[in-house]
Amino acid sequence: MIHASRHTSSALSKSSEVSASSAPTASFASEAQNASQVRLTTEAPHALVAYGWDDGWAAEFAPYAAQGLLPGRVLRVDRGQCDVVTADGTVRADTEFVVPRDPMRIVCTGDWVAVDAAGDPRYVRTLLPRRTAFVRSTSSQRSEGQVLATNIDQIVICVSLAVELDPGRIERFLALAMSSSGGDALLHEAAPAAAGGAQPLVVLTKADLVGDPATLAHLVADVESAAPGVQVLAVSAETGDGLEVLAAVLAGGTSVLLGQSGAGKSTLANALLGEQVQGVQAARDRDGKGRHTTTTRNLLPLPWGGGLIDTPGLRGVGMWDAESGLTRAFSDVETLAGECRFHDCAHEAEPGCAVQEAIDNGELPERRLASYRKLLRENQRIAAKTDARMRAEIRRGWKQQQALGRHMMERKRGPRG
Repeated sequence: MIHASRHTSSALSKSSEVSASSAPTASFASEAQNASQVRLTTEAPHALVAYGWDDGWAAEFAPYAAQGLLPGRVLRVDRGQCDVVTADGTVRADTEFVVPRDPMRIVCTGDWVAVDAAGDPRYVRTLLPRRTAFVRSTSSQRSEGQVLATNIDQIVICVSLAVELDPGRIERFLALAMSSSGGDALLHEAAPAAAGGAQPLVVLTKADLVGDPATLAHLVADVESAAPGVQVLAVSAETGDGLEVLAAVLAGGTSVLLGQSGAGKSTLANALLGEQVQGVQAARDRDGKGRHTTTTRNLLPLPWGGGLIDTPGLRGVGMWDAESGLTRAFSDVETLAGECRFHDCAHEAEPGCAVQEAIDNGELPERRLASYRKLLRENQRIAAKTDARMRAEIRRGWKQQQALGRHMMERKRGPRG
């Protein structure tokens, strides 16, 4: 590349000394210089390949390369600034120019950005469209979504075996994880092309605390019943059991660790990284809950390539734009519902209800149907707060149910007189 640049400079210098008849030579030199800049755009960020840079990101970034900006990936965000890894190393950049009112567009760990090549301070100038994003609703009453991690390939749901399993919480995480390839958080002006999205994975941590292999197998089976089609791994950072398999699954991509405080996310991150990078504390003995050792979301490079995003413990994980994820997470319920005699079956006491039949014969746990209904109602309620049409549809559904109830009551009472 250095030789190509010298050749271009020489050609341009000579073009200023020759007559106008040499214009084609000058034109060729200009084209050579442009070609050199394009090659630099695609070759310079080679140091970012370990963080997920590929031809797709190079194409997205091309317009900003022409403006003299550098591509980089956000490693950490705090207090209006962020750490961005670039081909020149990690730089501290200000986010003043990318602070919109829409919380879906706020800079997040995992984002690919265009950052100033020089300056003090440097600024993030724009965010590239995201491929995936894990979003939950905030705990506030403003009905806003919160983006926890972006451009992720695997979503690792960490569940501690030191406390009693909560299948409903696992299903909640899975529904959100399976919605990661759609929604406003992706920053696409038009609907993005269909993609597989981030792959969920359930990791049962602290497996060494379960002494009996048969009991451990039973716990894995219980989680698999709440996560059909999703890989479930039992691991122990203490003994190393299961870590090789997990490392192989995560190799080459960007993964995010999610779970409650005390789930062992930071301990697991340290085991995968091969060094004590993240601080850890012991969970409380009385309830197994952690003490929020991790306070920011950090993207850390893995020794074998790829990245790992460690996150603070999540107390609440509210539904947010998770309709597609609910359909996938509860595919067994959806499949059974398609076999019901009536297309608008409520799965309660209707004749020919395949869902109730599956519950009666033990094929579908009643708890799972209740969980599906709960998450579906919550997702609709959150969506209705920001969608007037959906609010109208929900009100219409309530009125239809009330009318049906009155009709059934009148039939039960029989004709008057």
